[in-house]
Amino acid sequence: MLQLQPLFDTQRMLDQRIVEKHQLEGKVFAEDKLLALLVELGELANETRCFKFWSFKGPSESSIILEEYVDGLHFILSIGLDHGYEGVQLSPQEQAEEKALTVHFLSVFSNIEAFNQARTELNYVKLFEAFLLLGNQLGFSNEGIVEAYHRKNAINHERQDQNY
Repeated sequence: MLQLQPLFDTQRMLDQRIVEKHQLEGKVFAEDKLLALLVELGELANETRCFKFWSFKGPSESSIILEEYVDGLHFILSIGLDHGYEGVQLSPQEQAEEKALTVHFLSVFSNIEAFNQARTELNYVKLFEAFLLLGNQLGFSNEGIVEAYHRKNAINHERQDQNY
């Protein structure tokens, strides 16, 4: 099972740094973060090429797909922090059903929209669980996800140092 609290703690530090550096105290970015999550999910789908039935080109390397995946995880965690859902309990991750990868992507997109319509803890949990199932379907272990998240988080801090 993925240990969420350390991830939320790490995300909180990055979020606070961004708020302080860009003087954003008191501003709300709920819609911006949801749109960013949708964009990141689209970028992830694009790297997998799972929906590109018209093309013979294969997916990007697994490392690139994983980096795109954890970009989405950053926004899911940040959204959870903004709504006070860092204490959520997720159901133990089961193996993803044998469905087309496209179906898993559509499930996450659908859960993002459901959360956008009603920003309840239950909808957040469903979104997070659908995202984790997608990661499972992509072949990522919890350990691999956590390691990649921390690597990308460090890059995000470096980007703040460089006024990205």
